[in-house]
Amino acid sequence: MYIGELARRTGVSTRSLRYYEEKGLLRPARLTNGYRTYDADAIGRVRHIRQMLSSGLGVDDIRLLVSCLGRPPRDGEKCPDIVRLYEAKLAEIDAGIAELRALRAEVEIRLAELATRRERR
Repeated sequence: MYIGELARRTGVSTRSLRYYEEKGLLRPARLTNGYRTYDADAIGRVRHIRQMLSSGLGVDDIRLLVSCLGRPPRDGEKCPDIVRLYEAKLAEIDAGIAELRALRAEVEIRLAELATRRERR
């Protein structure tokens, strides 16, 4: 299928598909006229890429997992790198939440100080 059909079937712009190709996430075949052609597996691959992006992973992270994209694991086969990557992302999110909680506590202190000053007037 051509890039336009892949875009239509996945809901992803042709610009994004070209970007994924540039970053090594998609590898279309090229016809003699230079047109990109994709096999049916590209649909699953693009959907998997989108899912991972929506989970907060970056393109560079996903590039490390190219061999695992868009195909179901075979019997006994796993892609442990995906597990490690999601665990690292979860730790990053938890650290961010801790920072935001600390910031929130600091803002609460400042508000309480301001309220106390207003009451003294």
